Amino acid sequence: MSSSKSAPLITLNNGQKIPQLGFGVYCIPPQETEKCVLEALKIGYRHIDTAHMYGNEKEVGSAIKKSGIKREEIFITSKLWITEYGEGVTLLAINKMLKRLGLDYIDLVLLHFPLKDYIGAYKDLEKAYEEGKVKNIGISNFENQKLEELCDMAKIKPVINQIEFHPYFQQNILKNRMDKYNTKLEAWAPLGHALTNIFKEEIITKLSEKYKKTPAQIILRWDIQRGIITIPKSQNLERIKENFQIFDFELTEDEIKEINSLDGKQNRIQDKEDVLEKQLLAAPAPADD
Repeated sequence: MSSSKSAPLITLNNGQKIPQLGFGVYCIPPQETEKCVLEALKIGYRHIDTAHMYGNEKEVGSAIKKSGIKREEIFITSKLWITEYGEGVTLLAINKMLKRLGLDYIDLVLLHFPLKDYIGAYKDLEKAYEEGKVKNIGISNFENQKLEELCDMAKIKPVINQIEFHPYFQQNILKNRMDKYNTKLEAWAPLGHALTNIFKEEIITKLSEKYKKTPAQIILRWDIQRGIITIPKSQNLERIKENFQIFDFELTEDEIKEINSLDGKQNRIQDKEDVLEKQLLAAPAPADD
């Protein structure tokens, strides 16, 4: 996988590589997804992140076909929902995912949350990996002891754990736990999502003025220099472009430390575990088609 415009590549624990900066399509309506993904690919993104629960896998697949870019140059991530977990069940769900995306293989498939039969689901992910349907396998939102439970039983260690990560919530302890398995941290909500005050932090505004970059670009550059795989999302075409324009400047070590000091200043975005679990278990299953 190579492109003169693409983001740096991160080497995963199986030797494969993933573009460090990707484009996420969470909450982008299906009718807008194809246009946004096509624009992202035109700009230079080569890593697209979707999920069954997002309801826009078909549109992601359509954009890939229409882009004219070779399939092997685009890294596609999707996620299985908790209703698709279990040995035998998950393999069927992966086949349906391939059909929705219109692809022969998926670069990375993640378990969306550590609920229900995630162990059985992961065993099926390993089978899909061995069959070549999935090039990499991983997890998402595994933060409690289930991380070690799954990783210790896994024949094939997860290449990624996609979790909430931004300057207010840096997950340093969790990252250290993941390092034991050489599982990379991938950030969802890297810009703090609903925590809009993050753009007004003194250190962020100071660096924005110094480098003539937006606050979002400063934060994304901080992610890159910390070695974090990051997947900002936007429906605004100008912001999609701006989020990719972060490879022409570099923060100093002291500036990175200043942003690091924001850790814990505000609460995280995601609900507490018990509240979140009730919400997820009550959520309707996503449509198969």
